[in-house]
Amino acid sequence: MTVGWELIGSSGSLVGTANAADLIQRKQRSEFQSKIKGTLFAAIKANPDLVPSLLTLALNDAVTYDKATKSGGPNGSIRFSSEISRPENKGLSGALSLIEEAKKEIDSYSKAGPISYADLIQYAAQSAVKSTFIASAIRKCGGNEQKGNLLYTAYGSNGQWGLFDKQFGRADTQDPDPEGRIPLWEKASVQEMKDKFSALGLGPRQVAVLSAFLGPDQAATEALLASDKDVAPWVDKYQRSRETVSQTDYEVDLITTFTKLSTLGQQINYEAYTYAPPKIDITKLKL
Repeated sequence: MTVGWELIGSSGSLVGTANAADLIQRKQRSEFQSKIKGTLFAAIKANPDLVPSLLTLALNDAVTYDKATKSGGPNGSIRFSSEISRPENKGLSGALSLIEEAKKEIDSYSKAGPISYADLIQYAAQSAVKSTFIASAIRKCGGNEQKGNLLYTAYGSNGQWGLFDKQFGRADTQDPDPEGRIPLWEKASVQEMKDKFSALGLGPRQVAVLSAFLGPDQAATEALLASDKDVAPWVDKYQRSRETVSQTDYEVDLITTFTKLSTLGQQINYEAYTYAPPKIDITKLKL
């Protein structure tokens, strides 16, 4: 009986230790994410013209995923010169340069090794998306930045990013993804877009909500999408949503779709960017 109680006590201690370690790792990842977002926010604020390119960069890194071969996806392959120089990635080199510069800063303060391009490209797009949400709120407040930020804080969708933030730990591939997997978005027909999205398990609704990712001019893209009977109702829905104070339908659906897109075919390492905390020599503590 004594041995039994000792085992139970020991088991409880191990569980407690495991839970404590898990909490420490979550805190480490959360703190690192916060710093990353700060770096990206500053970079994007200084280069707002790169927002559309950052969105397309993330999209094109992700939609190389092929379900049949389980290859491609958001794995950072677009960083390779042989891939970023492809016709479908024309005009995205500026966004990649921003990623490169941000990575230098982030790696300099990382306590657990360099951030992967795969993660950083998707997180840059997240920051870009948020910047469009905030910009919309500021416009609705007559250009008053302070009031716009307050409006977004009060009514925006910031709390919807939980699942996206959890998917932190994508690994970089060491080779470019195969060619011929991405349409030339600006020249593609709506049917070609629908076919590509369908191959990824996405439909007309997702094509519509990702209109800002499909080219530098969202209004022009939506005008094209509205010519398709399957996509048009969703384009109308999201345009009307963006006219509301909270634009909830648009923001929530975009975040949900982007979260799915950003993990296609990837095995997430949920212990990435964690590290052993410094040991404390209790003999040197002054009590």
